[in-house]
Amino acid sequence: MNYHFDWSVLWTGQSGQWLLQGVVTTLEISVLAWLLALGLGTLSGALRTVPFAPLRALATCYVEFFRNVPLLVWMFFWYFALPPFLPQSLQDWLFNHGAEFWAGTVALGVYHGARFSEVIRAGIQAIPKTQFEAAISTGLSTGQAYRLIILPIALRLIIPPATNESLNLLKNSSVALTIGVAELTFQTRQIETYTARAFEALTAGTLIYLALCLTIAFVMARVERRFAIPGMIARVGAAEH
Repeated sequence: MNYHFDWSVLWTGQSGQWLLQGVVTTLEISVLAWLLALGLGTLSGALRTVPFAPLRALATCYVEFFRNVPLLVWMFFWYFALPPFLPQSLQDWLFNHGAEFWAGTVALGVYHGARFSEVIRAGIQAIPKTQFEAAISTGLSTGQAYRLIILPIALRLIIPPATNESLNLLKNSSVALTIGVAELTFQTRQIETYTARAFEALTAGTLIYLALCLTIAFVMARVERRFAIPGMIARVGAAEH
């Protein structure tokens, strides 16, 4: 094997700064997209279980429309197709304040919001109907029952699948490099271009993604243990005893 490893390329010159900037941008776009996805997913997931049929149909259209089109298409749509329809002042503001970043954030949030919706719908449907009937019998409206009783329970039940979806969102943020977002994968490719050290650069990116995902999984596992509902969700580690 004639390849000579040179790991110093990762911290000499601008490489270290590029990697750090990539991690920060990846976290920024992922957190903002996650908040958008959670909001859209919670709303549409709840609407898919309400008795009022038009609201169920509206939420179903959102889910089926956005989750059945590739994420890359949405990246291109929000960045290339939508801006010409916006007011000129808003177009100017976006292109002066990182239009590619906001297009990537919206694309990720909307796409994963549809996927979060299914997770939350499953969590709501896992709750016995007697919970909703009991809430209504106390005088709560349907909206109040969902806000005060159903959704708080459902959000505690769906932590494991929501963790998987959160990890997928973080990893899918790498697709934003296709519209010029300087996230982690973009920066590792830049290091590879300037140093001709593809193995070192891409190994660094791989290990950083692994560290980020393992950290999220660890934190969410602790959250799951903290908020598990006895009798409705298995506590992590229970099988170890």
